[in-house]
Amino acid sequence: MKEYWGSLASILGVLAFCQSLLQVLFPPELRFATLKLFNRFFNTFTSYCYFDITEIDGVNTNELYNAVQLYLSSCVSISGSRLSLTRALNSSAITFGLTNNDTLFDTFNGVTVLWEHIVTQRQAQTFSWRPLPDEKRGFTLRIKKKDKSLILDSYLDYIMEKANDMRRKNQDRLLYTNSRGGSLDSRGHPWESVPFKHPSTFETLAMDPVKKAEIMEDLKDFASGQSFYQKTGRAWKRGYLLYGPPGTGKSSMIAAMANYLGYDIYDLELTEVHNNSELRKLLMKTSSKSIIVIEDIDCSINLSNRKKGSPNSSSSIGRSYCDPEMRSGSGVSSGDEGGNSITLSGLLNFTDGLWSCCGSERIFVFTTNHIDKLDPALLRSGRMDMHVFMSYCSFPALKILLKNYLGSAESDLDEAVLKELEEVIDKAEMTPADISELLIKNRRSKDKAVIELLEALKSKAEMKLKSGGCVREKSLNDVEEEEQEKRALESPKEGCDLEDSVKKDEEDEEKKIK
Repeated sequence: MKEYWGSLASILGVLAFCQSLLQVLFPPELRFATLKLFNRFFNTFTSYCYFDITEIDGVNTNELYNAVQLYLSSCVSISGSRLSLTRALNSSAITFGLTNNDTLFDTFNGVTVLWEHIVTQRQAQTFSWRPLPDEKRGFTLRIKKKDKSLILDSYLDYIMEKANDMRRKNQDRLLYTNSRGGSLDSRGHPWESVPFKHPSTFETLAMDPVKKAEIMEDLKDFASGQSFYQKTGRAWKRGYLLYGPPGTGKSSMIAAMANYLGYDIYDLELTEVHNNSELRKLLMKTSSKSIIVIEDIDCSINLSNRKKGSPNSSSSIGRSYCDPEMRSGSGVSSGDEGGNSITLSGLLNFTDGLWSCCGSERIFVFTTNHIDKLDPALLRSGRMDMHVFMSYCSFPALKILLKNYLGSAESDLDEAVLKELEEVIDKAEMTPADISELLIKNRRSKDKAVIELLEALKSKAEMKLKSGGCVREKSLNDVEEEEQEKRALESPKEGCDLEDSVKKDEEDEEKKIK
């Protein structure tokens, strides 16, 4: 036994001597140069080249690594047998990924490439302001040397675009609103957001199918028109004006547009914006692939038609603040510190000026109940490119509502009832919102819902026929009164202050005359 241990010790001593001799004869620099020369010799005879994409680039996250990981998830989910599952923040979808040291083949323009996901343990970390993960992750891309230019010029850009599209589709859309009084949130952003869960789609939207298809085609051309806008020298944006009576589906149309394109929505409340400079700053903080919405723009600030003439000072002194012409924002600033001083020029520059192109792939949507009240400068092409009239419920739109709420197709209804509905629907001039409420109330009984709807339509049509249109005029006046109350309630303090100042000026004038 002693002889065995003695022989083993002798062998270990010889190995240690050889290792020391090897280090003396072949120092680390020489060994590194020899290994480098061998790799170069090997690469001369191989037809492949390799590219490493690490997860961490110095201390920053490598965007290309995240893009490759997301892009390969679409391929792995189909052909992979061992997968890793992840779910990102604010995402409703689960994504697949390669497991540690797994490989995957991909094809691009007829060229086959090999991806390998390499995970190794990180060595002892040196001092760093940002702690690094224990594992060192990365992708290795193997391609043929002859395909090197094609892959580097097109393939990686293609991966980045696909990853961005997948990220946008997987991530829940957000609904933003500007903070009250122009305040900032904890991150210094002027927008506050909540998840956007509105279920409206073009399929469920009660609207004429021909007009609906036209809008969808226009949206599709816009979303895929980056090269067209660059070629023509135009900013990649588009404006839509939705106008029509209340309850005709303008807000539902905006939600359907967002769901169709996968865009976020920025709901801009102009009454909370103090001046034009603040309006520009809000625009700069919006993201690409978004819809910027100003609802009821004729109620937000005074953007009335200048061609109709503006009241002179003597005739406007005694007018109430509730009068839309006395709304602040008509270009007469009350000072940056008090009230809203947005001008028509500021809003025009917001939609079509130099600042409107500080982002890309954005849609501006304005809604109004009274298009005739808006200044023509706001309506021209380039600002509001497409004017969409949201009309009273038509017969094609009624069939969509019957399918949505009752599950009744056209073939399920009696032909005589359908004919009566078609004859009376245009005469009644009921909004989709009113008809929807009738159907919701009786959705448990389809027959009862259709009968009550037909009776309501006939009753409304007879009332309009007897009154000779007075019913419609009365309803429009009611809408006017509601809008004026809305404008007054939005800023009651400012309204009272303005009326008090006007009364004080009148009293001073009377004293001077006396």
